[in-house]
Amino acid sequence: MASSSRHRSRAAPGSPVAVAVNLLFCVPGQVGGSEDYLVRQMLGLAELAAASSSPDCGISASLDVVPTIYAPQGFAAAHPDLADAVHVVEAPIDGRSRPKRVLYDNTWLFEQSSGSGLIHHGGGTVPVRGHQPIVLTIHDLQYRTFPQYFSRLKRLYLGHSMPRSARRAKVIAVPSEYVRGTVIEAYDVDPEDVVVVPHGMERRLGRDSTDEVTLRTRYALGDGPIIVLPAITHPHKGHRFLLEVMATHWCDPALRLVLTGGRGMADADVEREIVERGLSDRVVRTGRVSRADRDGLLQMATAMTFPSEYEGFGAPVIEAMALGAPVICSDRTCLPDVAGDAAVVLPLEVEAWAGALDAVVARRDELVAAGRERAKQFSAARSAQALLSAYELALS
Repeated sequence: MASSSRHRSRAAPGSPVAVAVNLLFCVPGQVGGSEDYLVRQMLGLAELAAASSSPDCGISASLDVVPTIYAPQGFAAAHPDLADAVHVVEAPIDGRSRPKRVLYDNTWLFEQSSGSGLIHHGGGTVPVRGHQPIVLTIHDLQYRTFPQYFSRLKRLYLGHSMPRSARRAKVIAVPSEYVRGTVIEAYDVDPEDVVVVPHGMERRLGRDSTDEVTLRTRYALGDGPIIVLPAITHPHKGHRFLLEVMATHWCDPALRLVLTGGRGMADADVEREIVERGLSDRVVRTGRVSRADRDGLLQMATAMTFPSEYEGFGAPVIEAMALGAPVICSDRTCLPDVAGDAAVVLPLEVEAWAGALDAVVARRDELVAAGRERAKQFSAARSAQALLSAYELALS
């Protein structure tokens, strides 16, 4: 993908490499799991740097990097832990306007990153004007698999900019083997230049969870069992499928389905289906919740349900496992590989899900233990180590 004429690191051998991390697309709370994915990687880099002075900790950094994050207004306030650990430079834009962001990618970012030895673009595309070498994160290729879930304008934009970006990148970082395979096939890139950088959970996950009594009061959950679907109401996330399961099989009047996350393209359809299926008393829509509430809801849940049609990784599966929630998920795309044997993995057929809650209750201790072990494989430090491997490859 890269010619021999491309720039190499400006750093001298053995000295730290300045890495410019382009997160201008990352409007807090608006870009879904890709925000957590990249934030956790950066936290992992900080963790590796701190651990370098403690050789007995079992964590080591293969490359000495000094990242600077370039982000939209409000990013540092949304991620104070990260802002304390990594230098964040906010652009004078909020990132919500794509044309304005593209302009700043090609002008403001170009100037800001001129002294960097490596550029990491986190949003799946590379500006027309930019420095080399480039590591590009591609989260998924959903626009190719489910084009009907994207506006015509966004399909045109992605269809033009993503192949061009893949060709310009020295290395492409992806969250799973599934995405790696789709990227190699779609863009005819060298497989050796596509590196899996899995999601990683930060150490503080679950430490400040909201307690169950508070959550039941705050969201009017009653005294019965709850299940959680943590996802924006985009069409592929499976909200309507789960509502059908609730209406036809999971009929306990005390059971509450808690839908956390913002409003997506399918929101009106989800609202209508809740009413038409008579589920208004059993479905609780919280909107986007704090991390403390999210963690607390998962810790008290009978199960985390994730009937998604398409995921680049499916971080909520690992989050739930780390927090002790049994997982019921679909068997689509990467989810079986991510969940392993630590979840109830089912086809997206309503009848197949009919007995899933009973199975989870019967196997709860087993699933919780297996989930916690599975989650240990996905730490922020391990994610950062994989990212450093991508950086090293780009600098070679």
